Amino acid sequence: MSNVNLAIIYYSSTGTNYQMAQWAEAAAKEAGAEVKVAKVKENAPMAAIESNPAWKEHYEATQDVPEADNDLLEWADAIIFSVPTRFGHVSSQVQQFFDTTGGLWAQGKLANKVVSAMSSAQNPHGGQEATVLAVYTTMHHWGAIIAAPGYTDEVLFKAGGNPYGTSVSVDQEGNMVEDVQGAVEHQAKRTVQVAGWVKNGLNG
Repeated sequence: MSNVNLAIIYYSSTGTNYQMAQWAEAAAKEAGAEVKVAKVKENAPMAAIESNPAWKEHYEATQDVPEADNDLLEWADAIIFSVPTRFGHVSSQVQQFFDTTGGLWAQGKLANKVVSAMSSAQNPHGGQEATVLAVYTTMHHWGAIIAAPGYTDEVLFKAGGNPYGTSVSVDQEGNMVEDVQGAVEHQAKRTVQVAGWVKNGLNG
């Protein structure tokens, strides 16, 4: 069986989804995947970034993280997205990234990618599920195969029990409220497992 190429693509203004991406990276590597982590390109003006000390600090701390592009999508057998909620939808940065994928989509190069998504918001009913489902709407257009965590492991209940994808609440100090590390790790390993079935089934 050949190894799965996993892209973990995130957008994070203050670090929550970057941390989730890092947890997913470690778990996926443990599961035997070849992993690349990339951030979605920032499109906010510097004035907005500098007005928020936490945003500015994270922006500067992650300058060395590569930016996601279409070459990464083409390389990947599987993709995990970790994105924050903006009014019950993905952030403008993530939507802008999706809007650049039309060329690959038109060539059929996004079909059969195994995908999964995670999210964060300021409270448990702040649009986390809607944001994950918004990612999946785009994935349906790609012809991708969604590997949702469902309730495939008890660790998911400890994290709040979101069957669509791990989601976390963040308090006013920027701390994660729920303990979601185990759920993120399970979701990453499950995505790699499903991608392995697809990749090796297609090539078998």
